[in-house]
This record gives sequence, structure tokens and C-alpha cells, in this order.
Amino acid sequence: MALEGSQTEKNLKEAFAGESQANRRYLAFAKKAEQEGYKQVARLFRAAAEAETVHAHAHLRALGGIKSTKENIQEAINGETFEFKKMYPEMLAKAKAEGIKPAEISFDYANQVEKIHAALYENALANLGKNKEVDYYVCPVCGNTVEGKAPDKCPICDTPGSKFTRIS
Repeated sequence: MALEGSQTEKNLKEAFAGESQANRRYLAFAKKAEQEGYKQVARLFRAAAEAETVHAHAHLRALGGIKSTKENIQEAINGETFEFKKMYPEMLAKAKAEGIKPAEISFDYANQVEKIHAALYENALANLGKNKEVDYYVCPVCGNTVEGKAPDKCPICDTPGSKFTRIS
């Protein structure tokens, strides 16, 4: 039986989305629990988040959604480009029209960063196989992602570079 167009494909996509969202939600809950001094609850949220990642990855594999690295990079470029060219501009315009400032800021930051992500993926695709190692730094406020070293100050949200998270 073919997966494409089946109810099972629809269910796998829905389950993947749900598990992915649960992972992110639980990690946000863990941060809040940690801030409030509930270390054990934070640990539980992180454990559940990791389990949700296991589930999401299994659903994505069942969908055939993980391909070669070259194909995966191209899919990432396509997704990031769609987000910064179409999705976020429309969402940002709606948030502005409705006067919902927190959403406006969130959409604006994401829109700016998705363009950066697309460029980073383009660069990775162009250099695939060259094995050049570089660290990345991520701004904890807007998600700005930079190669090499953190800036003195985030050019998107002005967060000090010392706050960036190093990804190696």
C-alpha cells in the first residue's frame, strides 16, 4: 500500500507536527520551571521533550522525510526562503494591522533570521564536502545565527554578543 495520499500519511504529518511542538513547548516550560527554582520539574520537562524528539524523528523517517544531506540542505533553503519571502511578511503585516506588538516583534525577528539561515544553508550547499569546520553562535533573544564568532552586539535586537550560545 502506498503512503502518498493515504490517511496514514496525513496522520504521520499531524503526529510529527504535534510531537515537534510538544518538544519546543516542554523546553520552554523547563526554562520557566528552572527560573522558578523547580529543578526536578525542569528535568522532567527536558526528559519528556527528548522523548517527543524521538517520536518526531520516527514519524519523519516513516514519512520518508529524511533524505541525503544535499537534498536536506536544499529543502532547508526552500523552507527558509518561503518563510522570509512569504510567510513572515504576511504574518507581520497582519500583526501590525491588528496592533499586536509582541507578535509583530516575534515575526520581525524570525523573518530577519530566516533570511540569514537561507544564506547559511546556501553557503553550506556550495561548500558541501569541503569539511571546513566553523562554530555558529545563536542570539538567545531573536535567534540571529552567525558563523565564526559572536558579534559584539546583535545587529537585529542589540543583545550583547556575550549572551550568544555557541554551537559547535
